[in-house]
Amino acid sequence: MVTFDGAARAVYVSGTGPAVIVMAEMPGISPDVARFARWVRDAGLTVYMPSLFGRDGAYPEAEAGLAVFKRACVSAEFRAFGGGAASPVADWLRALAALAHRECGGPGVGAVGMCFTGNFALTMMLEPSMLAPVLCQPSLPLDNPAGLEISPEDLASVREVLDRENLVVRAYRFEGDRFCTAARFAAYAEALGPRFEPRVLSAAAANPAPPPFFEQFVGCAHSVVTAHLIDAEGEPTAAVRDEIIAFLVGRLADQGAAPQG
Repeated sequence: MVTFDGAARAVYVSGTGPAVIVMAEMPGISPDVARFARWVRDAGLTVYMPSLFGRDGAYPEAEAGLAVFKRACVSAEFRAFGGGAASPVADWLRALAALAHRECGGPGVGAVGMCFTGNFALTMMLEPSMLAPVLCQPSLPLDNPAGLEISPEDLASVREVLDRENLVVRAYRFEGDRFCTAARFAAYAEALGPRFEPRVLSAAAANPAPPPFFEQFVGCAHSVVTAHLIDAEGEPTAAVRDEIIAFLVGRLADQGAAPQG
């Protein structure tokens, strides 16, 4: 367990090398999320995977996953609706990034957020050790397709950090995703300018048979590196997975490395 400001959470740690914080999508650390974390670890990085919601290791069944989603939406730790401010759990995650950097060394830390946690990788940029943010289908706020889950002041500070340190934000979504929309990516692009590097995949590239939670309640191509990824040579989602890992390794492997283009 790792405790900051009185909040204790399980954090799974594996690997060697610079640290990457991998944050699960809804409904929690599923087998697909754990598989992605192992891919990151096997690339020569140390994965820190905090348990933020759900039952760790559970297969994403429909009704159980929906129950987790509903609890998170009303939790004080998450700001699922409204936009214009970060979720309170972001402070805890920044503290985790600082701890991971102290424990693993290297030039800094990376972060991958997914869906409900997608934007956390951006707000974590207020932690000085953060160098490589990856936003996979950032879906908050749920009630505003063009909204951003960050305050204007924090967003300006993040942009200042990105410009000063010559960093970029990688972001991924499927075309037609109703939770992570084109309007949201447009809002990121307006706020971050050339520091925001979006990738949009065709919905046809998604796994057509995801677990029940995604099939019944998500209902669209959504989870770029987990439930909707097809792990086969030549598949666009597998190529994106490899691109994300190359970005993390390239950014964290050497202090003077330029952002991966």
